[in-house]
Amino acid sequence: MFENLKIMDLEHTLEHEWVKRQVFEFNFGGFETAEALYDHISGKITEYEEIYGKSVYKNLKDRFKSLMEKAFTATGHHVAVIVDEYDAPLQHTLFKKEEHEKLILIYRSFFPALKDCEKYLKCLFLTGVTKFTSLSLFTTLNTVSILGYLPEYSKALGLTGQEILDNFQFQLEEMAEQQGTTVSQLLANMKAMYDGYHFSEDTTQEVYNPFSVINALSDKKIINYWAASGASKLLSDILKRDDLSGVDFDNCSLDEDELQLDDVSIDNSLLILYQAGYLTIKSHNKKLELYELCIPNKEVRNTLYTEKRGISGYDIVER
Repeated sequence: MFENLKIMDLEHTLEHEWVKRQVFEFNFGGFETAEALYDHISGKITEYEEIYGKSVYKNLKDRFKSLMEKAFTATGHHVAVIVDEYDAPLQHTLFKKEEHEKLILIYRSFFPALKDCEKYLKCLFLTGVTKFTSLSLFTTLNTVSILGYLPEYSKALGLTGQEILDNFQFQLEEMAEQQGTTVSQLLANMKAMYDGYHFSEDTTQEVYNPFSVINALSDKKIINYWAASGASKLLSDILKRDDLSGVDFDNCSLDEDELQLDDVSIDNSLLILYQAGYLTIKSHNKKLELYELCIPNKEVRNTLYTEKRGISGYDIVER
């Protein structure tokens, strides 16, 4: 499965026993109501119950606990659990209090099963944009590590300039030829449009938006792909509620604890904008214990100010 990939370099140098284990995968993306999320989780559990046997329990927590125990017993190996876009339903309902609280009850009826079944669990991996640590999810799963601010992971989910050069030389040459320019000029244009994200205090570690880069190379166009993906929904909600006309998004800041520890909150618009990718770390002022923030690139700037102008009549700011 991993031949010709970088992971095989480690496989050849490290002694490691590869085990085929059961992976329970859930994807919370696209669900905006408690009912829809409940049906998704219940449906996925039902699929896995067809392999390991139906549970006598009715609630999500006990059904999932029973499922993990049966999988461990049947395979002899600890299980893995992946929850992709764990925060998406909560993010979509951040400004819809009643539905948001209903969703929290769904989370609290599901995630505690993972704590109760630690003896059957090999690993748990959650992906998401915004952080909701006040849920029982994190207070129950007190061994979960948040990787978002660790320097060693700061380049894990983006593309560096060198990675683009190393892996997409043919596409870059093809795109440059079609546009009548050089590869170096094309890279400069892509850098201005899609680069600039920093996810730790080490701002020398900079990454491009991978979604936009891949689409640009495929379409051979440098345009705004991120907004077209639906990424501006949360931004629209914020701008409809808050007057941010006086905020200089290229020169704003958050307290260290706010940025690293606080949950996303409707009372902290800058934190929402940071966690949702509209702002990034410009520098870290250790003396004042502040993170200086800015807009990462042209793509985000166009999205931010176009949305702002559309709602409030403000002009796009060019810098």
